[in-house]
Amino acid sequence: MKDSLIEREHEVMFQNYRRLPIEIERAIGAEIFDTSGKRYLDFLSGIAVNALGHSHPRIIKAIQQQAEQYLHVSNFFYQEPQIRLSELIKEKSGMDRVYFSNSGAESFEGAIKLARLWGNEHGKHHMIAFEGGFHGRTYGALSLMNKPLYKDGMGPFLPNMSVIPFNDVEALTQSVNQDTCAVALEFLQGEGGITHADPAFITALMNLKEQFNFLLIADEVQSGVGRTGSLFFFDKYLIKPDIIVMAKGIGGGLPLGAIVTTNDLAKLVDKGRHGTTYGGNSLACAAGIVVMEELYAGVMANAREMGCYLKDTLHAIKDEFPELVREIRGCGCMQGAVLSFESAILVEELLKNGIIANSTAVKVLRVLPPLTISKKDVDEFGEKLRTSLQNLASKGIPKG
Repeated sequence: MKDSLIEREHEVMFQNYRRLPIEIERAIGAEIFDTSGKRYLDFLSGIAVNALGHSHPRIIKAIQQQAEQYLHVSNFFYQEPQIRLSELIKEKSGMDRVYFSNSGAESFEGAIKLARLWGNEHGKHHMIAFEGGFHGRTYGALSLMNKPLYKDGMGPFLPNMSVIPFNDVEALTQSVNQDTCAVALEFLQGEGGITHADPAFITALMNLKEQFNFLLIADEVQSGVGRTGSLFFFDKYLIKPDIIVMAKGIGGGLPLGAIVTTNDLAKLVDKGRHGTTYGGNSLACAAGIVVMEELYAGVMANAREMGCYLKDTLHAIKDEFPELVREIRGCGCMQGAVLSFESAILVEELLKNGIIANSTAVKVLRVLPPLTISKKDVDEFGEKLRTSLQNLASKGIPKG
């Protein structure tokens, strides 16, 4: 029998993930340790999932206590963890109702169904989303995305769906009409290269919403749960969507998603019309309660403070390597460095130096540390990013 996890995985699992060559043994805080004992600083945090870092003591305690009571009873029963977490989300979001799912894709799919229910009542059938957006890999989500890698050979997709250029006011104005049921967007795109919506674009969107009466769906799966220093990134635009899609950080490391909406929209979902077996699992909700409490006990403030420090660090590195680093984007603990070369090369070099980060949009280094990072963590990241760029520059990496 093969001993290596890598060899064993190659024998039995789908080969659809570009896995980093790390066999993980344990993780704590912002650190991951492999089976050889090597330490890595984790500036990916499970792709924005581990908001409180790895093995947070309060999350572990909450999971242990809940596991001693029960693990799963289904949504046929009233459960304290679900209700308490819903109360916290309602209070902090200013919305009315919460529906729990297992993931961001499932939440977005449910949001599409909710928008269709509303649209059919109002004689509206068309939905719009934007290039560069990522909403999941289910058919509804893919129908509102322009990612060839995820879509080629898998059609046909859902009708009455359009994907138009992001931040293009003219394209938006030409696309919206009386048949528009909903517009869905990430106000800060993750897969799209850490690109935020222009304020003028959002102003135009809200004016069109007032004129044509459609729903606004905010996909906050990656940018939400305090990652940018506020509960949701759209808070920075001082607007209120009709539907918010959540996941990733809300479960603190466990699978959990949510749809958050108004009383009027929630009433459209009659008993039995939509549901899920695992959504709102007791363990995930117990962890989610801890996440929400910790956010407002200083973690979100830390994300703002350390996010500013991280941005300053990245800008200083950009000034040192102007031919390699072209632009710094993002907010809080969701930032990106636009490079003059393919970012996968830098991700590989960083890994050699004990840093875990991510490549997105071909030339963007995506940085998603836990919201609990310290100044020391940012300093280490900055030092090793400089070293990695120096090493690559000495090799004469291709620029373009």
